[in-house]
Amino acid sequence: MDQSIKFDLDLIHRYDKAGPRYTSYPTALELHEGFADKEYRQHIEKSNTAGGPLSLYFHIPFCDTVCFYCACNKIITKNRKHSEPYLENLFKEIAMQGSLFDNTRAVNQLHWGGGTPTFLSFDQMKALMDTTRQYFNLRDDDKGEYSIEVDPRETNDQTIAQLRELGFNRISLGLQDFNPAVQKAVNRIQTEEQTFAVLEASRKHGFRSTSIDLIYGLPLQTVKTFEETLDKVLSVSPDRFSIFNYAHMPTKFKTQRQINDADMPTPEVKLDILQMMGNKLIQAGYVYIGMDHFAKPDDELAIAQREGNLYRNFQGYSTHSDCDLVGMGVTSIGRVGDAYIQNVKTLDEYDALIKQDKLPVFKGVDLNEDDKLRRAVITHLICHFELNFSDIEKQFNITFADYFATELGNLQAMQTDGLLRLTDQGIQVQTAGRLLIRNICMIFDIYLAKKQQQFSKVI
Repeated sequence: MDQSIKFDLDLIHRYDKAGPRYTSYPTALELHEGFADKEYRQHIEKSNTAGGPLSLYFHIPFCDTVCFYCACNKIITKNRKHSEPYLENLFKEIAMQGSLFDNTRAVNQLHWGGGTPTFLSFDQMKALMDTTRQYFNLRDDDKGEYSIEVDPRETNDQTIAQLRELGFNRISLGLQDFNPAVQKAVNRIQTEEQTFAVLEASRKHGFRSTSIDLIYGLPLQTVKTFEETLDKVLSVSPDRFSIFNYAHMPTKFKTQRQINDADMPTPEVKLDILQMMGNKLIQAGYVYIGMDHFAKPDDELAIAQREGNLYRNFQGYSTHSDCDLVGMGVTSIGRVGDAYIQNVKTLDEYDALIKQDKLPVFKGVDLNEDDKLRRAVITHLICHFELNFSDIEKQFNITFADYFATELGNLQAMQTDGLLRLTDQGIQVQTAGRLLIRNICMIFDIYLAKKQQQFSKVI
């Protein structure tokens, strides 16, 4: 499989509009408050009947300091004791959810995100993992994909050794940018020594995959400064890169209002950074997985993509398409059976529901047959850059050309522009269309027209 990309700046300019990132379809905007504890329990019953392995996600919302660019759900505090009542409630939720799922179902994937999971002490992290193991069937053979997001400013060699002891084998390091002026502008001061020490510790202690997170489009960034950061990171050769496009939406995210609008790079500079970054990573031997992700050719993501087994969920790209995803903690989102579920967003709401022995469900959505069909189409395209019509026709008992006649007509312009090749058998995304895969997926999104203004631009 060709896992390369092509930069066509004219195409990028013309197609650069707002759209979803498709970590789910329908997107999280379709979740509604008519879906609660009762509906979730019904889907868990169906999920147990179907069987199969599980994926667990835990949201740890606490951070020591605020990064101005951040759009995540977080609680800024230097008081480490603030996490204690939250963990007590999280343990109760684990017990409640664990009692509902068949305990013979192996947990093949586990992820801690935030916030900053390493905000917790080792004793707290151990208690969280022990409680999880008490109520869910965690693997003991180190063959699961157990990952954690870490802030190198909150992590050292001892922390890494402890995380490995707890069973984590994949790690993602937040960095964003090394340039001092950029770091000051976004209130994230982080040294090369801190970052690379954590990376080397991860390798020393046997983590199977290391990933570095960067963001382009931050205030005061230039092509030159971002290239300097990228060169420094390439010198230590992480297994994966996640390089995100910063979406500056200060009216929506309060912390972003502390960024000086005058310091923001122009759209042209952002495109130049993107082109430089993509070319440099490809030249360094990384392959483009899609949606801001690059990996070494022998990485599990790259292999899964070549073998047709890549999947996309609320944590991004995954090799575990067969897992129902159980989200726990405030704001966490899960996918169980044919439903998406999100927990309440505030600590007070979470505490109140847990104390009533209720699942802390805030909203959700039942997928109808059309949703599942379109999800399959979008997932194939965004993961594999191709779609075989006959596969969809067999799975959903439709005639693709009839069902999607309007969509196929709308793809003609993209074919003329060289984004894809359309045949009677399927869709093949071309190298020039891979950076614009969101645009192609948007053609099949039936909800998009009324919600497009709520998304960030694709580039």
